[in-house]
Amino acid sequence: MGDPVVSGAAANALAPAARLEPDAIGLAQDMVIGMASSAPAGTMAATLASLAAVAAYGGGPVLVLTAVPMLVIANAYRRLNMWNANCGASFEWVGRSISPYLGFLTGWLMVAGYVIGTVAEVVVLGPSALAVFGASSSGPWASVGIDTGVCVVMLAIAVAGIRITARTQIGMAVIEYVILTGISVAGLAAVLSHRPGTVPVMRGWFSLSGAGGRGSVAAGLLIAVYVYSAWDGTVYVNEEVRHRRTNPGRAALWAVALLAVLYTVAQVGLQGVVSPGRLQAHASSALVYAAQALGGTGLAKAMALAVALSVIAATGTGIVLTARIVYGMASYKALPGFLGNVSRRFSTPVAASVGAGFLIVALTWVYMLATSVQNVFADVVAVAGLLFSMFYILTALATIVYYRRRVISSAWDFLVLGVLPLGAAGFLGWVLVTSLRGAPAGQVWSVAAIVGTGLVLMAVARWGLKSPFFQIPRESYRPVHGKGRS
Repeated sequence: MGDPVVSGAAANALAPAARLEPDAIGLAQDMVIGMASSAPAGTMAATLASLAAVAAYGGGPVLVLTAVPMLVIANAYRRLNMWNANCGASFEWVGRSISPYLGFLTGWLMVAGYVIGTVAEVVVLGPSALAVFGASSSGPWASVGIDTGVCVVMLAIAVAGIRITARTQIGMAVIEYVILTGISVAGLAAVLSHRPGTVPVMRGWFSLSGAGGRGSVAAGLLIAVYVYSAWDGTVYVNEEVRHRRTNPGRAALWAVALLAVLYTVAQVGLQGVVSPGRLQAHASSALVYAAQALGGTGLAKAMALAVALSVIAATGTGIVLTARIVYGMASYKALPGFLGNVSRRFSTPVAASVGAGFLIVALTWVYMLATSVQNVFADVVAVAGLLFSMFYILTALATIVYYRRRVISSAWDFLVLGVLPLGAAGFLGWVLVTSLRGAPAGQVWSVAAIVGTGLVLMAVARWGLKSPFFQIPRESYRPVHGKGRS
């Protein structure tokens, strides 16, 4: 199907022209950016032990199950990007299809989610980098120096252009994925060969209820949703991707599918390398510890390198993607207008990139050095996955609302554009509510504070900055006569 006809000529007149470098990267590069945003090795380092514990070694099926609604949400992104390929993405989609006020709040959740999620990755970089060289430090300054240096380098790359960003991401991804996959397969081989000290594979490993039926599906799903978050980075660089209306959505689908394979192989392959007690005792460094058990110091350093590269890559994409979202919002004066400026030399939103980079550095310093606020900040970091769930839900609902005429046109469209997005939104809604019900008070208040801050900023944008975004009329899909199904 060709690009749908949209209503609202005034809305189209307000839409900012694409000023970033067009056709700069391809489908594969975009896919890697999305996968890097999810930080596979870094994420597995944080969740391997916890998922093995709560799922009773049934983490593999839990990850496969969670991939289904994530693929549905990715398809929602694909369909909406075919309508409007703007790097503001869900900010604009929700705003134009449902409400500009809800659209602004969606954009704020996206910015907050990426900044907080990036900081959560950065703060573990120092120890991983030190482990690569067999060094350690009892004080925070070595880690602070490493974290700051990496952020500055990745910021410079982000400013220099999307082409060098994509090349850098591919280089790091190849090394990271080869190490993670290779050691995971070696771990599974050790388990299947009944190597002394390993946990034998049981039927429960391939069941949602886990070994002996002791696994908690609900708790496992909560972790799995966090594991997959941030694949949507493929869409926020859509103005710079070749075939900008189609490739970013395809890249999102491929990113989720490949992440599902990578995560499942790593979880199943490494969770049984050491005994349950030892795995939980080394939960904060489970990947490196499992590699150490498999092949000694050399393999442990290789895994530490994979984790470090994963975090570095996520830091780079965190800066790039946050800057694109901010640029998309600022183009409508929903944020201060200077954040929507683009460098003629680099074709990148320099002000937005520098702002995102230095905010990440500042928050990292606060976390690493101000021990009195670490518990509070830890609560904020813990809710990053919930923020992603919120704007994934809103994006799924925007798909249904925008394509509502098409939803009732055929059984296939009713399923793909109606039932499946609604089901995925319901699943993530259940995860969100269940998480908040069981969360400590600090995490609940963190979510409330982030949403409350968004409401304040929305009022400033509406009445202070007088953003024209709030005057955009609602739009919906209208079929083009003679065109086929997309």
